[in-house]
Amino acid sequence: MKSTLKKLLPFAVVGVLSGATTVGALQYFGHGSNNGDQSYFTTAAPNTSFAGMNTGAVGDDFVKAAKTTVPAVVTIKNYQSRTSSRASEQDLFDFFFGDPFGGRGQQRQKQQVPDNMPSGMGSGVIISPDGYIISNNHVVAGANKLEVVLSNKKSYIATLVGTDPNTDISLLKIEEKGLPYLNFANSDNIDVGQWVLAVGNPLGLNSTVTAGIVSAKGRGIGILGSQGKAANPIESFIQTDAAINPGNSGGALVNTNGELIGINSAIQSTTGYYQGYGFAVPSNLARKIVEDIKKFGIVQRGFLGVQSLDLSNDQLVASYNKQFKTNLKVGSGIYVTGFGENSGAEDAGLKKGDVITKVDNYDITDFADLSMSIGSKRPGDKVQVTYSRNGKEGTTTVTLRDQKGGTSTRTKADLTVTEKIGAEFDPLTERFKTEYGLNSGVVAKNVSEGSEMAKIGIVDNYIIIEVNGKPVNSQKDVEKILEKYQGNVQVKFVDDYGRIYTKGFKMP
Repeated sequence: MKSTLKKLLPFAVVGVLSGATTVGALQYFGHGSNNGDQSYFTTAAPNTSFAGMNTGAVGDDFVKAAKTTVPAVVTIKNYQSRTSSRASEQDLFDFFFGDPFGGRGQQRQKQQVPDNMPSGMGSGVIISPDGYIISNNHVVAGANKLEVVLSNKKSYIATLVGTDPNTDISLLKIEEKGLPYLNFANSDNIDVGQWVLAVGNPLGLNSTVTAGIVSAKGRGIGILGSQGKAANPIESFIQTDAAINPGNSGGALVNTNGELIGINSAIQSTTGYYQGYGFAVPSNLARKIVEDIKKFGIVQRGFLGVQSLDLSNDQLVASYNKQFKTNLKVGSGIYVTGFGENSGAEDAGLKKGDVITKVDNYDITDFADLSMSIGSKRPGDKVQVTYSRNGKEGTTTVTLRDQKGGTSTRTKADLTVTEKIGAEFDPLTERFKTEYGLNSGVVAKNVSEGSEMAKIGIVDNYIIIEVNGKPVNSQKDVEKILEKYQGNVQVKFVDDYGRIYTKGFKMP
């Protein structure tokens, strides 16, 4: 998206990721807002009282669903190296959500946590009898060890198979057979008002079951992209009033048949704890992500190739009209403001000023709808796009492409060096080198959450001095050193306090 349009993105943070319990709860949820401006929804709690409901029959359904679900939901313990990056992450959350402890929360985070204690805990769902487990990306982020505890208290060390910050989904594996597991349901078939159960491990209370309804579908709450973790976030959450608290993250949202309809991910709250609004990644999207990770090793993401404006967002429309001297009306659909390079949409005949109203006969009312309908596709997939142009409706077939313009699926072997290690690099100016006494260096940018660079504590704007003992002055230098390289990588870098570290990782 062009820089001018980026300026129009609404700065709205409406919830916090429910990433951990006990120690971890303080890291992910101990930061309520004091200004009251974060309430995207109404403050009234959803009404879950239904006159005339046969509560006995519903209660029986709940019991059956709980018996099916509880054995398949696990606790995930995240163990991390005690590095300065944790304090940086804490500062980020304090910036967005405030510190209700008056500064004491940040001070507590800087204390050492014993190495045999997890930095945070969340939940996960067993999705196959041979030990594949789905959870949230933020539950496993930064871990150097992941422990999975079943509902029967058996414990395993898990392998992290892959993650996707854009959907907040991760896939883990434990070595076991014959495990209880949940089947995915078709999340497109759920209805607002439908009864659901949330199962997880909130606040250290293992195997907790709460009940509620589906409050809304297709919610885009701006949480994944607002924290800078997701480059191309997909948000089309299922909203529920089933009680969700810190530690529920990665747990199951199921229907009354005990089928998985969502992965609990976030809450909307001014305190960091349950206030009636929880959000889950729809099962159809979650299933596509884990299938990609299992089959290809990476997520296959198709792009329409348009720069766009959500016409349902009155503030965004008003800002666009003011900046570009236009007179767009608030309404339904996605207004095309331009195209990216190698755009499949432009090649298919879409033009600037078109309003996208449907994708494959799926109504597109806002950006969450478009994000879900396209984000669940792969490069090379074809979609029917319905649009309005000068008051007339048209339809065209668009072949989706990846970010580089390709229409084929890729594996890890097809990735570039920077994609494999999860960062890009800009050269340092000679003036900067002189002022700080450096003979070499590049500046890290676009560091991906969960990437190899992120795991060793590197974030945007850190300076990489050497890779494998060799000085680097450009991205090409990094690529030349690591291209076709296999083995352990050594990175010498400088943090934003001027401290120099040497750390490493195994080349993926």
